[in-house]
Amino acid sequence: MKSIFDHVSFSCSKTVTESYSTSFSLATKMLHTSIRGDVYNIYGFVRFADEIVDTFHEYDKSFLFNKFEQDLEEALSHKISLNPILNAFQHTYHKYQIPHHLVASFMKSMRMDLSKKIYKTDEEYKDYIYGSADVVGLMCLKVFVKGDQEAYDNLKSSAMALGSAFQKVNFLRDLKDDFEGLDRTYFPNTNLRALDEVSKNRIVAEINEDFRLGYEGIAKLPNTAKFGVYTAYKYYSKLLQKLQNTPPLEIQNTRIRVSNYQKFGLLAKSYVNYKLNLVQ
Repeated sequence: MKSIFDHVSFSCSKTVTESYSTSFSLATKMLHTSIRGDVYNIYGFVRFADEIVDTFHEYDKSFLFNKFEQDLEEALSHKISLNPILNAFQHTYHKYQIPHHLVASFMKSMRMDLSKKIYKTDEEYKDYIYGSADVVGLMCLKVFVKGDQEAYDNLKSSAMALGSAFQKVNFLRDLKDDFEGLDRTYFPNTNLRALDEVSKNRIVAEINEDFRLGYEGIAKLPNTAKFGVYTAYKYYSKLLQKLQNTPPLEIQNTRIRVSNYQKFGLLAKSYVNYKLNLVQ
């Protein structure tokens, strides 16, 4: 029975989420059970694509990515895949009628990571972030509003801003790994070999503006999604605060983290704010 295979596929996506990101997994657990599995399915898909371009250095990444992209398109067309992660994703894709151009834009940005190392202009930078982060926020938004097109249109700009904020925080946190390990420079007009307070504060200010726009949408989300997204927002806001208070040289040489103790403290505080109806 395909239902058994689907169950196994959904379990694989959940395992991927829990294995690769404790923070995202924690936030996803705060979503209502009616939508939680579909967010796991989206995360599993985007994580596998990202792993190909970021991690599998001893393999032919172009071959693996091309094969993954071909399998993805076949999964979306035939509504089944023997790759359980893609089988789970196609289920969510069709269930909520996720626009194909969102998926295509994501794959375009991931493909850029195979060869592009430096983003010299704001246009290149924004184009990459749209595909790597904004569209992921929009895919999740489709799930959060359960396919309601009017609600989706009203919250679209906020979801994109929040996706951008999360991605830019990751860029700043992972500065050392991206620059030294992968030889990538995402921030345009920034000398990462000599990052200074002025450049760092400019990046932080840009992210804070994204967070401001993103928060406006969180307050308008359905209750099934609001607490989970708010939890993720609080975690990334805390991480940005730590980065803001960290000297540039330390950011260049150390991966700044939020401890598990702090994560659970943020969760508790977020829950109180949510229950007291302060997320508005």
